[in-house]
Amino acid sequence: MINKIVLSMATIRVLSGSIEILAALLMLRFNQIEKALLVNSGLALVGPLVLLTTTTIGLVGMADKLSAGKLLWVLAGVSCIFIGILKK
Repeated sequence: MINKIVLSMATIRVLSGSIEILAALLMLRFNQIEKALLVNSGLALVGPLVLLTTTTIGLVGMADKLSAGKLLWVLAGVSCIFIGILKK
């Protein structure tokens, strides 16, 4: 039997991958650099959202197994990733 949390995380990742493939097909269909960059910019929003969502679901699933200190380390790590992504 598949764990519900793992299934949720995998489903979100499959959906994210499908969005990436759709974006690539749109870029090919438009065949213009400006429109391809626009589509690519939209993907820049999807990636961090998917990361945050899947990480949150995983942490909720492991909350009873993690000590408060370890949970803080994980949150600090995810925060560093987002700071690195969002800072210019």
